[in-house]
Amino acid sequence: MTDTLKNVEVFPRAAAEEPLYEVRQKIYPRAVSGAFARWRLALVIATQLVFYGTPWLEWNGRQAVLFDLGARKFYVFGLVLWPQDFIYLTLLLVIAALSLFLFTAVAGRLWCGYACPQTVYTEIFLWIERRIEGDRSRRMRRDAGPLTLGKTGVKASKHAIWIALSLWTGFTFVAYFTPARELAGEAAGLALGPWEGFWILFYGFATYGNAGWMREQVCKYMCPYARFQSAMFDSDTLVIGYDPARGEPRGGRSRSVDPQAKGLGDCVDCGICVQVCPTGIDIRKGLQYECIGCAACIDGCDQVMDKMGYRRGLIRYSTENALKNRWGFAATLKRVLRPRVAVYTAILWTLILGTGGALALRVPLKVDVIRDRGSLSREVEEGAVENVYRLQIMNAAESPRVFHIGASGLPTLKVAGESFFAVEGASTRMVPVRLRVAAGDARPGSHRIEFEVGAVDKPGVSVRERSVFLVR
Repeated sequence: MTDTLKNVEVFPRAAAEEPLYEVRQKIYPRAVSGAFARWRLALVIATQLVFYGTPWLEWNGRQAVLFDLGARKFYVFGLVLWPQDFIYLTLLLVIAALSLFLFTAVAGRLWCGYACPQTVYTEIFLWIERRIEGDRSRRMRRDAGPLTLGKTGVKASKHAIWIALSLWTGFTFVAYFTPARELAGEAAGLALGPWEGFWILFYGFATYGNAGWMREQVCKYMCPYARFQSAMFDSDTLVIGYDPARGEPRGGRSRSVDPQAKGLGDCVDCGICVQVCPTGIDIRKGLQYECIGCAACIDGCDQVMDKMGYRRGLIRYSTENALKNRWGFAATLKRVLRPRVAVYTAILWTLILGTGGALALRVPLKVDVIRDRGSLSREVEEGAVENVYRLQIMNAAESPRVFHIGASGLPTLKVAGESFFAVEGASTRMVPVRLRVAAGDARPGSHRIEFEVGAVDKPGVSVRERSVFLVR
């Protein structure tokens, strides 16, 4: 037994305990300026003005954009949408998906690099961090140093501002579902409802955790788009790429040195492209799924090229085919605008125009017909046959209206009793309606009829709904 054990190969302990996941190395993105940085800044400002400002806009005496889940009404400026208008939400999601396909086919991860909330809030949190803690080198030295009173104060200040911004973000999110002014009053009086309080804290915590702590981990491991983006790219998609034919072999040198004389490419191996990358990748190794397309490496490299007196574009937006075949801008653009892009564009604009037309022609009135199950058919005076219905009239306009109810489908079919009903703006009313047919004018059985409901003050606002009339 002992001899057998001696012959068994024992694996090293370190190999057996190799961790399943790589330990995270904190990334300290370096600040960068340039054309693409200005684009990112402009989109950060634009998106946040829309997000934070929209709940405070008023329209016709109410909040301009409000998703009132309790009343099952969505207010979008002049539109009042009901659950029956779910088709418009479906179309909006389809348009958003096709837009993503189109932008990705043309120029890769434009959404991720410039407008994704994770990117936007990471940029905001990084800006706060730089203002309080200093540039990249100072932050690295402070984190590597011992814990001191000054370090604690700086960190506490940064996190206090992060938390305040996160809570305000959570408040703004909830303000799309509870009127902002009402919500502000509740928050000031510490009288928030349980759901409002939960979602403010939850959304604020998610913002603080994702943008303040996890950052690139969300893009690399949590976001599904990073995993399937390669299926949406092809060799003619504009992506951020390093030109190895021009840059290699890389190596350091002074500005006065002629790189060709030393057999060097234009890349001075400064590492700026890695230092400015928010996900910490080296774009010189080729396109990687971690790249979010923010173009910070382009701005950083262009700054170095300017200082060295070299031509810009060592790292640039290009395509795989363009880099391989050394195409110019015109040839590259011609291949970018390929049939696939044309098909996406045509479908997208068809949907946008169709949805816009449907909204413009939408009648602000909906009617649901419900038969009275307690009295399907009955005989009334002089042998006439009467059916009772309940009509749910939904006035999607914001002004009150009076509606007239009529019916057709049988020779002597008429509305017995009241046929005019007033409905308040953006509200519903359930009204009882009795239809009557003279004796002998309809054979026993089921007969198709049609209700006609129209606004008295606006003839164009009318709908027709089918139902059945029963004769015993």
